[in-house]
This record gives sequence, C-alpha cells and structure tokens, in this order.
Amino acid sequence: MPAANGQPPVKLSLPLQFQQEIYTLLRAEDVLIILAKGLGLLRIVTNLLHSYDVAGNSLVILVGADDRENEWIGEALAEQHATSRSPLSKGLRVINTDKATVSMREKIYADGGVVSVTSRILIVDLLSKLLDPETVTGLVVLHAERVVATSVEAFIVREFRNNNKIGFLKAFCDAPEPLISSYAPLAAMMKNLFLRRPSIWPRFHASVAQSLEGKRKAEVIELEVPMSEDMLTIQQAVLECIDASIGELRKANTGVEMDDWTTESALHTNFDAIVRRQLDPVWHRVSWRTKEIANDLTTLRSILHALLYYDCVSLLKYLDTVLASHSPPPGATRQNQSPWLFLDAANTIFHTAKARVYSGSVKDKEALPSINLPDTLTPVLEEQPKWAVLSEVLDEIEAEQYFNPKIRDGSNNSVLIMCNDQQTCRQLREYLELMHTKPLPQDVNDGAAPHQEAEENEKGSAEFMLRRKLREYLIWRKAFAQVSAQLFEANQKSMQDIKSHGVNPRLGNKALTNKRRRVRGGAAGGFGRTASGAVGQSADKDSQLNGLLADLPATDGENMHRDDVVIDDLIDATDDFFELYDPADQIVIHPFSGDADDLLLEEVRPKYIIMFSPNLEFSRRVEVYRSSHMSSDLAVRVYHLFYTNSVEEKRYYGAVRREKDAFTKLIRERGSMAVTLSDTNVSDQEQFLRTVNTRIAGGGRLAATASPPTVVVDVREFRSALPSLLHGRNMQIVPCQLTVGDYVLSPQIAIERKSISDLISSFKSGRLFNQAETLLKHYKYPFLLIEFAQNKSFTLDPFADLTSSLSNLKIPDTETRDLQSKLALLTLSFPRLKIIWSSSPFQTAQIFEELKKQQEEPDPLKAVRIGLEEGEDEGERTFNSAPQDLLRAIPGVSNKNASRLYLEARDVKEVANMELKAFDHLVGREVGRQVVRFFTRSVVDDEAAT
Repeated sequence: MPAANGQPPVKLSLPLQFQQEIYTLLRAEDVLIILAKGLGLLRIVTNLLHSYDVAGNSLVILVGADDRENEWIGEALAEQHATSRSPLSKGLRVINTDKATVSMREKIYADGGVVSVTSRILIVDLLSKLLDPETVTGLVVLHAERVVATSVEAFIVREFRNNNKIGFLKAFCDAPEPLISSYAPLAAMMKNLFLRRPSIWPRFHASVAQSLEGKRKAEVIELEVPMSEDMLTIQQAVLECIDASIGELRKANTGVEMDDWTTESALHTNFDAIVRRQLDPVWHRVSWRTKEIANDLTTLRSILHALLYYDCVSLLKYLDTVLASHSPPPGATRQNQSPWLFLDAANTIFHTAKARVYSGSVKDKEALPSINLPDTLTPVLEEQPKWAVLSEVLDEIEAEQYFNPKIRDGSNNSVLIMCNDQQTCRQLREYLELMHTKPLPQDVNDGAAPHQEAEENEKGSAEFMLRRKLREYLIWRKAFAQVSAQLFEANQKSMQDIKSHGVNPRLGNKALTNKRRRVRGGAAGGFGRTASGAVGQSADKDSQLNGLLADLPATDGENMHRDDVVIDDLIDATDDFFELYDPADQIVIHPFSGDADDLLLEEVRPKYIIMFSPNLEFSRRVEVYRSSHMSSDLAVRVYHLFYTNSVEEKRYYGAVRREKDAFTKLIRERGSMAVTLSDTNVSDQEQFLRTVNTRIAGGGRLAATASPPTVVVDVREFRSALPSLLHGRNMQIVPCQLTVGDYVLSPQIAIERKSISDLISSFKSGRLFNQAETLLKHYKYPFLLIEFAQNKSFTLDPFADLTSSLSNLKIPDTETRDLQSKLALLTLSFPRLKIIWSSSPFQTAQIFEELKKQQEEPDPLKAVRIGLEEGEDEGERTFNSAPQDLLRAIPGVSNKNASRLYLEARDVKEVANMELKAFDHLVGREVGRQVVRFFTRSVVDDEAAT
C-alpha cells in the first residue's frame, strides 16, 4: 500500500491474489464478503484493520468477535505493527466484560484505534451517547449470518447508520449453509446490514481456484481404510435404528414439514437442532413418545461418532451408560420406553460391541442349550483399523527421511496429526507411545523364527493399551453395577409412593403382569431382554468377569509406563543436561480448531500432515498454507485417512455438496436481487409528519411531537430482542440502571418483563412478589409481561401437555405443577397488577406501541431515582464485592433490591440483626421474611436432632 501524508507504507500479509482482490474491494466501498470456509477470512480482516490502525485519528469498532478471535486478531495486529513500525498504531483493545467501567470505556473510545466490543455493551454505549456514533470511523461486523432482525448486532448497525451517514461498514461471513434455510436470505441480510453490494467467493471462484491451484500443489494421498466386519455391522444397525426413529416421527407428526427428515440428513451435524426447530411451534401438542424419539436421535448419532473414534473398550463403556440411562423405571410399560431399544438392530449394537472386547468360551459343549452358558471369558480387543494405517504411514515417513534426506525447503520436516477432538488426540498419543510395548514378554516367542519375531515387534499394536483399558473397565463395571442397583431400589421406593397415592384406581395394588412368554436359552453371555421386550443389561455373571479380570494381571512393563509425576530439579543442571531437539523427530497431535489452525501451520511448518479424520475446512487451510509459501518451494504431503462406506465418508461429501448448493443459491439470488434502498435522507418535515397521531376516536385529540416516543429500558434487558424491535418502530431507547421495573413507558406505566424460565425462577426465589410490591408502590399502572419465545408454542407446557396419561406413573415436576396456582395467588395478592401475555417479542413491541398512545413521555432521571433513597445516587457510592456477593446469595435478595441493603446497612452483621419491620421499607415484607428466616435458622437439622 502506498504511503500517505509522509507516513511509511503499510505492509500487508496477503500473499494470494484473491485475498488482495478482496482487500482492494473492501477499501473501495462498503460490501458484504461471503467467503468459503478455510480460505483465511481472519487474515483479510486483520489486514483491513491494520490499514486503518496505522493511519491514526480513527476509531474502528469490531463487532461479533468471540474471545478466541479477539486473541487471534490481537496477536496478528501486534506482529504487523512490529513489521510496519508505524508510530500511530495502537493494536487491538477489547471490551468484553462489565468490569470495564464507564470512565475506562470512555477513555478507550477517546483514544481511538481498533476496539472490539461485545454487542450488549456497545449498544448501551451508543444509546447512552457514551460513544457518539458520529465519532466512529466505521464498523467491521463478523459472523454476518447471525445478523437477523431481532439480533443485537442488527440494532447496533441500525443505530450507527441512522446517526452516521459517512462511516464505513464492512461485514464478513464464512458460513453460508445456515442461510439457505430461509426465503431470500441474501436480501434479508443486506437489509439488516444496511448494505447494497454482496461479494461471494466460493472455492470454485475463478480467482480462488487460480490462486490455490498453482504450478505446484500440495501432494495429497488418500488412504481408504476398510472398516472391520463388526464395525460395519454396528454401523448398519445404528442406521436402521435412526431410520426407524425418523419413521416414527413422520407417522406421529403429519402436519409438520418433513422433507429433510431422512437418514442421509441425519448424518448432518445440526440435524438434531433442525428437528427440534421444526417441532418447537407444536412442542406442547406432540406426545411424550415424539419428544423421546427426538432425544433418541441425538443418542444414536453419538453412538455413530463413538464407533468411528472410540476404541472398542471405550465404546462398550459408553453403550453401558446409554443403556443404563434409557432403562425404564420399575413398572413402566412399553409405551414409555425408547422405541429403538425394542428393535433387533439395538440388540445387534450391544451384542456386537461386546464381542469386539471379549467373548465367552464353553467347556462342556454337549450340555443342554438352556444351560449352555460360557464358563470363561476371553479377551478379543479388536483394534481400530486406522491405527495400523497410521503406524504404517509413520514408518514410511521415517524411512523416507532416513534414506532420502533433502535440503531444507522452508518446512521443519515435522509430522502434524489432526484429529476431531481432544479425546481422540489423547487416544492417539497413548497408542503411539505404547504400540511397541508388549503386554506379556514371556509369550512373545511362541515357537516363531527370530526374523518373524523381529517383524512382529516392529509392527504397531494396541494390545498393551487395550488390555489396560479392559482391566479398568471391569473394575468400573463393578462400581457401576452397585450404583445402578441403588438407583433401582430408589426407583422402586418412589414407585410404591406413587401407587400409595392412587395413580390408577382400577389397578389398585395389583402388580403389573407380564404376558410375554419367557424365552429360554439364547446367546451365551449376550444382552438380554427386559419384561417389556427392550434390550437389557449384559447377562455376564460376576464370576465370569472376575475370572477375566484375573487373567489380565498388570505386567512389569505396564507398571513402568504408569503416569507418575516427575519433578526435575534443574538447579544443579549443567550444559550437558540439555541438548538441541531436532524438529524432524517431532510429532504434533492437535485437534481441529478453526482459524487457530492457520497459526498452527505457520508455527509448526510441518512437511507431513496426517488428517486422521476428514475435515473440509482444514483441507483448504492446507491449500492456502502451501500456496502462500510458493516462493520458498515449500513441500507439503498430506495423508487423508477415512473409512470407506462409512458415515464419516458420507458426512464429508455431504458437507461439500451442501456448501456448493448454498453458494449456488446465493449467486442465483444475487443475480435477481433488487437494489436495497434505505430512507437515510428523510426531510425534517416528513420526520415530523411521522410522529403525528391521527387517532382521534373516543374524544381524542390530534397530537404531534417533534421527537419520537421514548422508552426507558433497564440495561440488563439488552440481552433480549425487544429493545431492538422497539427501536425498529421508531422509538427512542434510553438505557438506564433501573431499580423498579424493566421498561418505563410513561410516568405512570412501568412493566416488568419475564420469560417463562425467568418467571419460574422468580416464583421459586420469591423476588417476583417483591418486584410487584415495588411496582405498585411507585407507579399507577404496573404491568407484568409474560413473554414467550418466537416460533415456539404460545402456551405453558405444564398446562397444555395433556397427552401423557396417568399410566406413565410419573409425578409432575413440583416447580411447574403449581405455576398456575402461584399466578393466581399473585393476582389475588396484588389486584392492581395487570398481566400481559405476549406470544413473541414482535407482539410485545405492538403492545408497547398501543400502551404509549396518548401518554406522556417518561423522564429517565426520575425513573432511575425511583426506588432509591432521597438525595442518594446509586452511581456515586462504591461497595466491597465480597459483602455484595454474600448478600445476593441470601434467599429473596436479587440484584435490584440488594442496592437498598447496600445503602442502608453498614455491614452484613447489621443486616443479619435487623428485625422484620426494618425490611418493610427496604425490600418488602415478603423478602424480609425470607432474610430473617435465613439468619435465624438452626445449624443443626431438627429431624436429625430428634
């Protein structure tokens, strides 16, 4: 970039052609960049921010960045500052917690530079004019796919553009897949961002393809690893269970759109969320069986993941916990259990998983089938097929480095192994450390020739690791069985309590009879069936498990490999104690970490990359990494491991297809999309006419105001979408720290907003009665707003979910069972309190607009002072944090009424010694009773004492 105003030129780190084209476009105009994953989006953002940072006299706000992205961008800006050596650059400063005081934030804004602010803090600062929008040079918005009409980010952009017509606005998105689920997603996003031009950059873009497919591409070797027969059997059985569960959902919910409910779609990462989102509007009407099946899909998908990446012992352990968690309560019928457990495929899953770990052997084969049970258990310990391939690849790399040493080409000759998660990383690390360790040295030479013995020793084996895991599993299973037995006894006790209360009068005290015929014999040592026909716990005897445990003694080699804590005393260490470490001997195992993988590749500079599981995003990052070092002739070889005919392969190719379809839809929409025009230049006369209230029915008067309607909003309410919707209806939002109420519409109207979860917790803690009492005390028209979520059922589940019958033998949740009675008690205690039921934040905004008609505008200063002592300002006093936390932990004390205790009492001791009458004018009688009861409660339990 050329120099300007005599300053040194800006040095950018954008080596690829398409990255430079995007940067030039961003500097020229406001635009929305939609880039494919893995093509270095944060690198482009960092260079853009650096170009504004080195110019000085600017304030650029970064919106939508999470903690990891802030750390990444901060380090990159620091590196570029060291390269450019510009005296005006300040780097990245982050405001992400409430600990940043008003004065501190004001100073940061005044200093300028690049500032990353969380959305909730930024919108409050913009509305309160702590940050004047006209002083902001521009906004940079990350994750533009999250900017919807109800989001805080859309509120920020609208407030910024309404008050700043000349500041720049850049938006970025690297996840196009979520956009295709709605109608005209690109037009809606452009409208929310106040932008006119989108720029779409898929992987098949001509400039991107030319940059990444240069003269010398990375060498990619695809290794198709066949799954074992048992793994294929389990995978097919799980898919059958998923297909059956989806079929049950289709039959039970005929009125719901189910085009995407297929077995292929079930392999998608967000399939659970898609099903739940489509069922949310009718969630109160679906049966308990449908809800259970929706949860079962999550379980079955997790079993598929465990099959591919867990070892055989860990998979069996996980299946034991799944089976225990899905075990029905005593006396439950078949209708109350997960349907997939009754399928033959479910029995295949558990039986085959156990057969991969150990099997039974029968001594007397002429015995009757009814008593043909295994006398001993023999370990099988099937290894994951990818482990052997990984060992062979590492041997090949080691042999190549030894026989064909090459001159340094920019890489460190190190090996980088990428996995899905940390658990897989730990598993591979343990395997690589122990694959040449034999569990029983005395049995290695079993009549084999010396050369055969040497070849066998060179091959990697997980037998040592799996034997140790099996021994730990058997010990765990004993303790797990004891816990399960205790839970079963507790369930039986609760079952008797339910029967004693007369759940079904026709049953009386009769036991539920089982009409199923008992099946004798069966598979030896397999998973049995319960009385209702579901898969039961394993039929292995304790003596068999103890015998298997006795056959797995801890060897001397295993005792040497225990993870002991080693403390090195380096005080007396000499130079001979240290030596240089050759990077060629380094093997790095790391999980996929998104944008942090770019830094990993630059720091490690591996010559060999082994992708233990396929990942589309990381594959492109390797392409960018290789193409970015074309001048240094960097050689990179990538080994791509994946199971053939597996859900892993289908999921990978499905992700490629979905991304291509998403970009294709966006490109077609862009070709036919109309230009988005915003009314940014509204005349004063038209702005005045918009405020005219022409409703004169019922004796009303024609009224007009020079300013839009005002609503005073508590700063804690900006976590919700309602303030943004009110602002979208041309209302002026004034954020304040309110003590009484959440929204003040007029000097006489105050509203306390509660979501359903907040309503239940408020009743439980008792603070809602105190809030209602203070509302009645200070306002003529107090309201309690009960607001439901958008696109969800407009009803309370405890009231409307009548599909569950009494035969479920379940006691309703005590917190939700008496919610209706608590609401009735609230209205009886406070007759003047009016309750508003709202189906969504959109309807709430309409209700507020109707309530404000013919009403005076509220005074923010008076609204803040309501609930405080006369002459006292809450912001002028400071308090110790420890006593504050202690007071807020007392039952009945909330963040709002705790300030009255801070102002009145000198310490916690004075609060503990207060009488009940002293709490009346502070927090109310109801909260006072809870505080007094808390401090006067005996330390010794009365029942235990008697």
